[in-house]
Formats: sequence, C-alpha cells, structure tokens
Amino acid sequence: MTNWRTVFGHTQPYEPQVDGIETAIDTGREGGYTVIEGACGTGKTMIALTAGIDLVRDPDTDYERVLVLTSVKQQLRQFEADLETINENLPTDWDPISGLTLVGKADVCPYNRENAAGIDDGNVYDRCETLRDRTRDLTGEGGDTTAQNLAARARSQQIGLADSGSRSKNTFLETAGEPTPYPPDLPEYGEGGPVGAETEYCPFYAQYLEDLPDDEENGSAAEAVPYDFTDAGMVTPEELVARSVTHGTCPHSVMGAALGEVEVVMGNYYHAFDPRTVGSFTGALLDESTFVVCDEAHMLEPRVRDLVSEGVADSTLRDAETELSRVIQPIKFEREGRQAEGGSKTADADLVRGELEDSDVSFEELNRTLEFVQDLREELDRRVTAHLDRNYRGWQSNLNDLRDEEIPLREPGEPTEDELSEWAKEAGHGDAEWVRAEAVGAVVERVLNEAEDEDRTRAAPAVGRVLGEWYRRGHTDYFREIELERTWDDTEPPESWRRAYNARLSLHNCVPSDAIGDRLGNFGGGILMSATLEPMDAFTEVTGLQYLAREEDRPVVERRYGLHFPAENRESFAVAAPKYTYDNRGSPGADNPTRRSYADAIGKVARLPGNVLVGMPSYAEAEWAAGTLEDRVDKPILLDAASDDETTQSLKDEFFAGEGKVLVTSLRGTLTEGVDYSGDRLAAAVVCGVPIVNTSSPRTKAVRRAYDDEFGDGFTYALTIPAVRKARQAIGRVIRSPEDVGVRVLLDERYARDSWDSVRSYLPDNGEFQPVSPDMLDVGLERFRSRLSSQ
Repeated sequence: MTNWRTVFGHTQPYEPQVDGIETAIDTGREGGYTVIEGACGTGKTMIALTAGIDLVRDPDTDYERVLVLTSVKQQLRQFEADLETINENLPTDWDPISGLTLVGKADVCPYNRENAAGIDDGNVYDRCETLRDRTRDLTGEGGDTTAQNLAARARSQQIGLADSGSRSKNTFLETAGEPTPYPPDLPEYGEGGPVGAETEYCPFYAQYLEDLPDDEENGSAAEAVPYDFTDAGMVTPEELVARSVTHGTCPHSVMGAALGEVEVVMGNYYHAFDPRTVGSFTGALLDESTFVVCDEAHMLEPRVRDLVSEGVADSTLRDAETELSRVIQPIKFEREGRQAEGGSKTADADLVRGELEDSDVSFEELNRTLEFVQDLREELDRRVTAHLDRNYRGWQSNLNDLRDEEIPLREPGEPTEDELSEWAKEAGHGDAEWVRAEAVGAVVERVLNEAEDEDRTRAAPAVGRVLGEWYRRGHTDYFREIELERTWDDTEPPESWRRAYNARLSLHNCVPSDAIGDRLGNFGGGILMSATLEPMDAFTEVTGLQYLAREEDRPVVERRYGLHFPAENRESFAVAAPKYTYDNRGSPGADNPTRRSYADAIGKVARLPGNVLVGMPSYAEAEWAAGTLEDRVDKPILLDAASDDETTQSLKDEFFAGEGKVLVTSLRGTLTEGVDYSGDRLAAAVVCGVPIVNTSSPRTKAVRRAYDDEFGDGFTYALTIPAVRKARQAIGRVIRSPEDVGVRVLLDERYARDSWDSVRSYLPDNGEFQPVSPDMLDVGLERFRSRLSSQ
C-alpha cells in the first residue's frame, strides 16, 4: 500500500482534500464511486488525480489506469497542469506518472494541421481512412512492397529536394515546431505500371506499420511508440505530435498504441459514452482495471443524452438512396441485358454478387431497402410541407423568415407508437425493412469502397443503424420527431423547403440513466465531481449510481465541500424580484413592472467597479438587458451572441482587457461555465431568473413525461434542478481563489422565498445567499463597498 501524500503535488493539502482523497481511495478499493460537490478552490482535480494514481500505483489493487473525462477543454488543461505538478514533486526514486490527452485526428494529423496535401477539417477523417487502407494494401499480405520501403521512398523525395537546392519553406513539412522527414505533398507508389497508376499513401502511417512488432502475439503495439513511457510524464497533444513527426510516424496511431500503457488518460465524455468512439478507439479502457474520473459531472446527463441519441438527415437519406441504386444497378442491368453508359458492368455485377454471397443479405433486400428509403424521403417531404403550410402561410415566397422547428411524431406527453412507424406499416413496409437496413448498409459500403478502391464514410450504414434503432427502441424513454434546422442551399429549387432547411429524423434518448449507469458499471470505480451537483439524491438517480448501489451492492459515497475562502471578501444576495417568467415579463420589447424592476437591479450591480457578468435565460433576453444597460451604466457593454469559438474567445479577451466592463450573455452559452475569471477579471455576477428551458418544446415535454414515469417528478428532475445548476455555475465564476473579492446576485423571488415553485432549497445550505427585497439591494451593495474600503 502506498502513501497518497507521496503522490499529492503540494506541500500541504486543504482539509477537504485530505477527506476527499482518503474517501475516494477507500471507496475505490471496494469498487465504488465517490460523488463530490466541491466549491471552486476545493482542489478537486488534485483530489481525483491523487486518489486515482495512488490506487494505480498500489500493487494490492487491480487498477491499471485513471481515465479522466470532462466536457470542458479548460478543465483538461487543469488536469494536465496538476499531473505535471505531481511529477515535479515526486520522490527521486519514483518513475514519473505517464499521462496522455486524447484528441481527434484533425488535431494531430500533420497534413491537416498545416493544410497540406489537400487535407483539411472537412475531409481529414475520410482521407485518413483511405490513405491508411491504401498503405496497408501496398504493404500487407500480397502487397507490392514493404512499409519500410514506403517510408524510405518518402524520405528520399525530401532528401532529393534538399540536395537539389530547392530548400524553400515547402521542402519540409513542419508541424508542432518540428520538421518531419517528408515533403508537404503526399508521396505516391508505382512500380512499372501504366502512367497514372501510382497510388498515394501516407508515409507517417507507413512508418508506424514498420515500427509495429512482427510477432503480434508476443509483441505489443506500444513498441511503435517513439518515446519511453517510464520517463515521459505528461504528454500533451502538441508534444505527442512533435515526438511522433520527428520520428516520421503517425501521431494518431501512436496515441492509440499508447492508450493501454499510460497511467492517466484524459479525454472527453464521448471517449467513454459515444458508442462509435468506444467501438473503434477506446473500448479497451472501459473495464474494471480503470478508475474513472467524471469532471464537471453536472453535465454528464445532458452530454450523454446527446451521445446516445440517434438521428439521420434528409441529405444522408438522399445519399443512401444514391448508394443503394449504384449497387443495385449492375445486376439489374445485367438481368435486363442492358449495359450502363460507359461500357459493360459485368465486373461490377460480379463484385456485388460476391459480396452478397459472403453476407446473409439478398438482392431482394437491397431493392426493398431502396424502396423503403425512397418512400421515407417522400413521407418526410410530405410532413415537412404540411407543417409549413399550417404554420407559415405563403412560406415558399418567404424562405428567409423560417425558423428552426420541431415536428413531433407523437403527442409528447403520451407515449405511444410514433406516426412514422404507423405510416410504414400502412405503406406495406414490415419489420424486416427496419431491422435489415443496417446489414444492407454494410454490404453497400463494402461494395462501393472496393469498387472505387477508396475507403470512406458512406451514408447507407448510418441510415441502416438509425432505422434499426428506430424500430428497436421504446416509446417512453425515446422520443421521435423531425427537426428542421435553418440553413441555406442554393442548389435546391427556390420554392423548396430544402433550400432553407436541413431536415433530420431524430430519435432522442429522454432518460439516459441506464446508459450512464451501465457504462459506469463497467469501470472498477471512480469519482464524479462538480461545483454544482445538489441535490445529490437527484444526481445519483439520473446518473444510474443509485441502481449500482441498490442492485450491484457497490458503495456510492457523497461528499460536500463549501467555499473555504475568506467570507469577508464576498457578498451574496437572493433578491425577491418578481418571477422572471414569460407570463410576468412578456416579450423582450415589452415595458412592464417586471422588466423595469430587473433593469433597475441589473443596473445597480453593473455600476459596481470592475468587470460585471450578467447572465440571462436566453440570447434574446441578453440582447434586451444589454440595451437597457446602455443608458444606465457608464462603462462599455459587451453583448455575447450564439457564435463560433473564435468570436467568443475574442469577446472574452476584450472583456478581460483594460478598465471595467459589463458582459451580458445567455446562461446557456459558453461564457458562464468552465471559464477562468480569477483575480480581478470579475468583480460581480448577476443571474436573472431561473433558466428553465422552453417548456413548450415537444422534446422537453417528452423528457419531462419520461422523467415523471422514471422518477416521479419530471419537472423537478428534468427542468428545475438543471436550471439551478446553470445559475450556480454562472454565479460561481466570481470567487475563484482566496484573494478574489466580489458580489454574487441571484435575481428572482424563487431564489429568495419559500413557495410552491421555490428553488431556494437547491442553493448551498450554508445560508450565504441573503434574501433581500429589490429596494434593499442598494443597501447591501453599499455595505459591502464600505466594508472593503475599511479593510
């Protein structure tokens, strides 16, 4: 047994850290989970890493690794930094703790990173798979050459360019600050064949194949990793790329080879909960030898709900229709004694027949699936058109006025068979069409990839998977609808809804507790932690932990750690303003007592010295608040809007720079969670209303009904508790360290008073948020300012 203090990265732990680490270690030894709600400054990342590493390094346990999962990139950086701190302070006779952060191919592919060889974010995944397959075909059994030769040829091209004196910036592909052994263009291989018969391949992947052990039974893919795990410590994605490309090998393949060997693996929730990622990449990590850490665990439920939901776009159905036709056509033409334009299709017919013979799919099933997909698109078109005719008179002439829409396929509050399934029966499409579509899609993919000698993602398998899930899943836990997302496609006819919309058949998982609990049950134990998990009983229910405790007798231990920074540095108010509901406030353009009361209160907080964050229930409400503050506050007003990451980062940088400003945003945006506002970056935060999602949305109604059936109180579990967590996350941006000083204000009487819809019981139970009336807010703010000035 080890002493966890040897692993702990600092000289002296906080008192909550001692309790948290020892609790997590003891619980982990029993195969259980520790659930921690810890305020900012608790040191949760160090708690999790110390406990997990102690268990991994302890020879008396079966743990081999720690798997850290989070939904926030900034938190990944925090785990990386804390692991580096641990390694810097280990005893000299200890090997460093090895660590690795998982990212996607787009982040590590040398060509994509440098926009070289025609590879970019839009095609990197398909191009990668094609190049890998070509490289394997050239070097595998019956191939024309060896991996060593392919890598050497690519190196010789670069050397030849260098020897010729052509040492321009394009001679050597460089990335992550390191030169690679290859030129920026993809090399080609050809041996005496006809002109144009050369095959492009990936030299980085060829080098990786060369580095793999010859004897796969006695060797390990880890032998292809070009660095020593025992002294590497924490390897960030940038360092992984640099180490790999210097050696000339594929960073993504190296990442996969290192996965099973390092002691701490860091990634996103989808690395454990997305079925496709698990099936193709991280599945080997998801067993009892892994101690899992779920950070920002208040986001676990909504993130996993999205990951285990399914959907297929109209455009994907269209592509699948085309793919099915291309596979059917050769045999159809052959039977009719016809030839396709461009010559005989006999070879293609043989290919199709061969694939059908190797599978259990018949030619008749190909035809039935094509007819099903065609009919499905026609029905989708009919339903979308009918919906628009009902709700947007003359919509064909006003496509720019259309909004995102949901078209439910059953009454959201009454779980019954959906209308699309009923239509299929009436149209003569039986169970077999739904169930067999996935197998048919797999055959179509194999035929087309072999015919074109190019492995790329095809539409037919995705369509088949969704149709199979649509048929198999229940109607209470899953909700089916058509989603219409605003877009624009000039290639569609001017009067078509497809010009303005992307339509999607969606199968939403309303209650992901089974999916979460089943996955957590695969691990040996772990920690789930966040600053906002209360109420704990609700959290453990919706994440399936209660099931593990009841049915599998695995311990689930809860810990709560409040703010331990100086109380005199902060003031917290719950202001009994009128409820900020639509019934009270009306639309953003309305002028009524509720809006005037909120405008006054927001203005009082915004006038405080320094930076002030204003969180509103939506972007439309944020725009209203920013407009009212322009005339009330003598400092710059910054308005956040739904935008890309680059725009949001630019706005954040502007907020942090220079004198005090007011930043107004939606509580459902990215600026109220996981953003570091430490130091003097934020002096105050005010949250307006309880940010409950739109309860009129069909999907929201379906989730609420499913939670009613599962937990007894759908509104509380599915809507109220997540909304309060959003508010608490925003308020939690203010106090991030012992030196931080600031004001936290919750505006809405539901935070201040006990009533039938009060949320006060979901706030921290230390009584910090003092209930005050709107006219007393000034007094409280002035009292705080006076106290600070006297210190």
